[in-house]
Amino acid sequence: MSLDRKLRYGMVGGGPGAFIGEVHRKAIGLDGMAELTAGCFSNDPEESRLQGEALFLDPARVYDSFEEMASTESELPPEQRIDFVVIVTPNFLHYPMARTFLEAGFHVVCEKPMTTTVEEAEELCRLVKEKDRVFLLMHNYSGYPMVKQARHLVASGALGEVQKIIAEYSQGWLATKVEEEGSQQAEWRTDPERAGVSSAIGDIGTHAEHLARHVTGLKIEELCAELTTFVPGRRLEDDANILLRYEGGARGVLIASQMSVGEENNLRLRVYGTKASLEWEQQEPNTLIVRPMSGPQQIYRAGQEYLDSSASRYERIPAGHPEGFLEAFANLYGNAMRTIAARVVGEQPDPADLDFPTVYDGARGVHFIHTAVRSGKDSSWVDASYTPPQ
Repeated sequence: MSLDRKLRYGMVGGGPGAFIGEVHRKAIGLDGMAELTAGCFSNDPEESRLQGEALFLDPARVYDSFEEMASTESELPPEQRIDFVVIVTPNFLHYPMARTFLEAGFHVVCEKPMTTTVEEAEELCRLVKEKDRVFLLMHNYSGYPMVKQARHLVASGALGEVQKIIAEYSQGWLATKVEEEGSQQAEWRTDPERAGVSSAIGDIGTHAEHLARHVTGLKIEELCAELTTFVPGRRLEDDANILLRYEGGARGVLIASQMSVGEENNLRLRVYGTKASLEWEQQEPNTLIVRPMSGPQQIYRAGQEYLDSSASRYERIPAGHPEGFLEAFANLYGNAMRTIAARVVGEQPDPADLDFPTVYDGARGVHFIHTAVRSGKDSSWVDASYTPPQ
């Protein structure tokens, strides 16, 4: 038995002029498995209405507040109400929105970081378990096929014992004080009231930390962070350099910078083992470089028959065609939506479809942010070990 209809989803955020909401809508649409049915797209009811009109939604399903949306949708008949909600708002709203929709019985997709405090993150962990809901935390970079291939190589022992991990995410868009020049994206990311305790780590450092953990399977035990605010008058850090000690003895370096002039979206991971090393860059996502201790450099390319099935299942087009950002989002959505669909019809999901970041990844990310900020106050080594409530 399988679901004989498309899933229905609602969106909170993603109103006029918003970047990430449109990315999510496009990514969900790639596989045709779900349709946008409801939304509260802005805290301004008129803007929400206008976005609903632009998306051809029933005006009755465009809401003035997320509370109204959760309440009204939960009272609709099962054949009408949404199956899951997508939260694409500034950080400080993630927790109250996710909590409200979980309590109303909906599955949840949430942008990272999941919350602004560890306590809120742990409360969502408990709620997801209590309500038995699917929760996808959108660490989209883990959806690339070559990231899956890198994970396979590490897990298979091809690199030997992992000894060093270098994760870098460098951007240059906040090299000047664009938050005072009308940049909506910069305004909230540099505002502690809306972004939380961190900018560079919270916004992009969490991606680097998750990518390293996703590929190697290793968790951080200790860290020592140096946080810097280079742009005068900015209230949160725009640059972070972190030394890491991983379980099992591996060492690492994590760089998260938003003021590196000339950088675009340079997310890069290097993993060094006792037998070989690997390198992957988000700006060249179809290529994975492996360097054995003995032998020539190896270049893995997306779309090739030699890739592991855990990587090839995420390929969408033949080799040689560019495949990237939207597809990585869609790969995670595909897994989560198939899992939700199985739950709707009372079936067990395919284990392969459970490969997506969850509420527990969200809690680890929030803990990492706060641990790094705590260390950054005096650049001291601090205990970073953490296990979310299960």
